[in-house]
Amino acid sequence: MMLAFAAPSAFAADVVFPPRVSQGALVFGRVPAGSVVRHGGRVLRVTSWGTVVFGVGRDEKGPLAVAVETPDGARRTVSIEVFTRDWPVEQVDGVPPKTVEPPPEIAERIRREQARVAAARERDDERTDFAATFVRPVEGRISGRFGNQRVYNGKPGNAHSGMDIAAPTGTPVVAPSGGVVSFADANLYLTGGTIVLDHGHGVSSNFLHLSRIDVHVGERIEQGQALGAVGATGRASGPHLHWGMNWFNVRIDPQLVLERGR
Repeated sequence: MMLAFAAPSAFAADVVFPPRVSQGALVFGRVPAGSVVRHGGRVLRVTSWGTVVFGVGRDEKGPLAVAVETPDGARRTVSIEVFTRDWPVEQVDGVPPKTVEPPPEIAERIRREQARVAAARERDDERTDFAATFVRPVEGRISGRFGNQRVYNGKPGNAHSGMDIAAPTGTPVVAPSGGVVSFADANLYLTGGTIVLDHGHGVSSNFLHLSRIDVHVGERIEQGQALGAVGATGRASGPHLHWGMNWFNVRIDPQLVLERGR
């Protein structure tokens, strides 16, 4: 897992990316300020000091191609190897049956709600909160890990998209890094109380199953500030926080983001 942040390899003194990254990683690179960088069908933002960031999906096989055009007009394509991971199966029992096999009208509600969350994740601010050292939003036992295949009440579901942290209902949830609240809704069908916190450059955190929401859309949040409280709303078998992270629509592993700061 630590291979996600192997020592960088320079293709030129001023263009630096890691040679090998893990599935689920948040990848940092350095280019000359003012460069144009493309990856995954997107033009990436470049900070004033030349940092770029992007995410690697759970099922990405690689190699990844990052195209860089420096201010002097030189063009280079960086190739990055992807380290694959084994994904165990997690059995999750005791969730409300109606959330596992919802009727058609509820399935349509879920589709609409997920589209709203997806739209919030498309935010692309120039803020650089993503570059901070992240902290855990709540302390507790990790009860579910990113990427593991989920089986709900015996029925196969999608792979787990974040980190589950078990904690009593009402336990405060704090911001792992600064950001701006781009989504907040206390009553989504699958995820219950839900917040999306945007960290800039397409990187965001989401906090699910909350029993209480203490922030509003558009609010600036600093690291460690309270967002809400742990709960068991939506599709949950007990009180816990689901903390997920995204680079736009690419889901990334919060544990790897935490390890980067160590």
